[in-house]
Amino acid sequence: MTESVEAQDGSYAAARLRLLTQEAQSGPPRRAALSALTDQWLASLATEAAEATGTGGYALLAVGGYGRGELSPRSDLDLVLLHDPDRGGAKSVAALADRVWYPVWDLGVALDHSVRTPAEARKTAAEDLKVQLGLLDARHIAGDPALTSNLRSAVLADWRNQAPKRLPALHEMCQERAERQGELSYLLEPDLKEARGGLRDATALRAVAASWLADAPREGLEEARTRLLDARDALHLVTGRATDRLALQEQDQVADALGLLDADALLRQVYEAARRISYASDVTWREVGRVLRARDARPRRRGLLGRGRNLPEATPERVPLAEGVVELEGEAVLALSAKPERDPVLPLRAAAAAAQAGLPLSIHAVRRLAAATKPLPVPWPAEAREQLVTLLGAGESTVAVWEALEAEGLVTRLIPDWERVRCRPQRNAVHLFTVDRHLVETAVRAAGLTRRVGRPDLLLTAALLHDIGKGWPGDHSEAGEVIARDVATRIGFSAADVDTLTLLVRQHLLLIDTATRRDLDDPETVRAVAETVRDTSTLELLAALTEADALATGPAAWSTWRASLLADLVSRVAGALDTGALPDSGERAPTAEEERLAIEAARTGGPVLALHAETEPEGEGEARDEALGVELLLAAPDRPGLIAEAAGVLALHRLTVRAADLRSFDPIGEGHVALLSWRVSAEYGALPETSRLRTDLARAFDGTLDIESRLAEREAAYPRRRGVTPPPPRVTVAPGATSQTATVLEVRAHDAPGLLHRIGLALTSAAVTVRSARISTLGANAVDAFYVVGKDGNPLPEARALDVARQVEAALR
Repeated sequence: MTESVEAQDGSYAAARLRLLTQEAQSGPPRRAALSALTDQWLASLATEAAEATGTGGYALLAVGGYGRGELSPRSDLDLVLLHDPDRGGAKSVAALADRVWYPVWDLGVALDHSVRTPAEARKTAAEDLKVQLGLLDARHIAGDPALTSNLRSAVLADWRNQAPKRLPALHEMCQERAERQGELSYLLEPDLKEARGGLRDATALRAVAASWLADAPREGLEEARTRLLDARDALHLVTGRATDRLALQEQDQVADALGLLDADALLRQVYEAARRISYASDVTWREVGRVLRARDARPRRRGLLGRGRNLPEATPERVPLAEGVVELEGEAVLALSAKPERDPVLPLRAAAAAAQAGLPLSIHAVRRLAAATKPLPVPWPAEAREQLVTLLGAGESTVAVWEALEAEGLVTRLIPDWERVRCRPQRNAVHLFTVDRHLVETAVRAAGLTRRVGRPDLLLTAALLHDIGKGWPGDHSEAGEVIARDVATRIGFSAADVDTLTLLVRQHLLLIDTATRRDLDDPETVRAVAETVRDTSTLELLAALTEADALATGPAAWSTWRASLLADLVSRVAGALDTGALPDSGERAPTAEEERLAIEAARTGGPVLALHAETEPEGEGEARDEALGVELLLAAPDRPGLIAEAAGVLALHRLTVRAADLRSFDPIGEGHVALLSWRVSAEYGALPETSRLRTDLARAFDGTLDIESRLAEREAAYPRRRGVTPPPPRVTVAPGATSQTATVLEVRAHDAPGLLHRIGLALTSAAVTVRSARISTLGANAVDAFYVVGKDGNPLPEARALDVARQVEAALR
């Protein structure tokens, strides 16, 4: 390498570093400046290399993102060295390429390069769609501008000529990528480039526009693309790597680099941009499909003189859907006679008609409605409320229509409080969606449950509003109650219906929390729920809302086990409401099998157990548990620490405890036997052998199995996410009215092997007895409730209960 080239390289590196560290310059200006600086350096390298090798008839092109002048700090340099075979030999071109490529590599800059003749470039583009897309953005850097100009013209002409075949292939590529990478607008750790709604999709929209067959809705699109590029720039600078994955541990730093308040503000901005690109993609690909179908269906004259001539196209048929709304070419559009400026209900009527017909709502219709429609009067007229309910009750097709309304600001115009939950992230791995999409998804799920309730309109409205309080500080159920009252009144529900809706929103977690964390055999559990829900009509609404909410949250939030617990609770509460009487407070009598196991344990002095695998009911595909449930019955002579030892053995055998119940009685008058009824699931789907499980339990009870050491080995090997520190455990005492027979301790902690074992040890050390337990695991979080009593068999005094809670929390830390 010559001294001149070395000096250029050093100068470029220094100038590049200064540019990337200047806080005053960022965003599009910095990307453009970095591209221009790189152009200048590469042009100098290419010019000197051409002189040194005597190469003529060449052109150096930037393609892809670099071709668009959008270099991020760690972006690859995508380069094509084009050469005319009639004006330069292959050896001189190869030598020129080496003199350009090696300085780039020496500086540690990633390089994607190729050397081709114009004919080879066109041939490769015809065979490889990605190459063709890159060449659509080709830009001249050095050499003969005519070579670049001619290739650009040829590639663009090829693209337009081949568009009917290439665009469907491009659409399929986008869909496959979306299936692999997911939706950018909902992911907690999104890929800014590859996920649906990311930078790849924005590039695809540019390619569609270049085909002249269709164009994307441009309003807000460039701003959305710029936001994603800005976020990627900041990510590159924060990590020092060429990454597009916005990992959790880097989001606060990226937000700070962009001048945003926090990681949530960053994600919300990214989600908004992704939704704009996704919506534009949906509209654009629908238009591409319409154009291509019209081309394929276009009739042609077959006469001798008119061969090949196109016949006049027939006028598309308009099929009425609702007043002012018709179907036209596969979309719901406004009728020619529609007057949105005089019909404030038209946006909801059009949306409901589109969703009920399973059609997309035309972007032109939505924009006309957004521009011309006057606000609805408050309270809404009955038709508006009915149309909203109809829209929410349409099922899956509601989502696309709702997104179309939201893209043009109509949703926040109808429900102003929606703005606070729009694009709001939920930092909980259990949740698949942002808050607003979760609300819509809950309504979709509730639409399938409307036959179970007497007031479907209240169920669907409650589904849409149940988490509306997440946009405000404090308990979202309490905040949501206030907001729901205001929204329900605005929508025009009666005072009695408003009361019911606010109760549903305020108590939307009551049933699932009670079913999974409370002892259903305790009469106080049923009493508390019955007093809250007031009547069977509200109970059935709350039960349906609970199921819809869980199904919309994600697979970890709903299972056959949870469904059975909820059904059990609802049945007991319904019985209490119907008869006005609470169930007997006496303990449930043991079943025949439980009594048999207890008698055998009393006689042998050792553990006796039985495993019963549950089969998945047919037709329950949407509510499958992560692993099939297993009932494990264990009888053993009662002793302190029994639950901790048993839980430890289950953990060693990779059995996850979903629920537990512990009772003690004397079956044959020779000493008390503890009867543990567990509901467990196998971590990897395979149940352990009963004999091995029994052997390890016996060893644990006689002290020859070192559970702590074995669990420590497992915990050391337990996979943890790099850089992610789970929140500390929290142990609280539930209100005294929760149970009259025991003190309820609630434990919330990061789930890990042996967690229940450690909790059991802590409770044993605190000298309390576990009467029963409700174990619940949601993703990486365990939410457990333990019914404990003192040595006298009574609930703990308040001060003692608080002390025990502190001891358990300290042990878990």
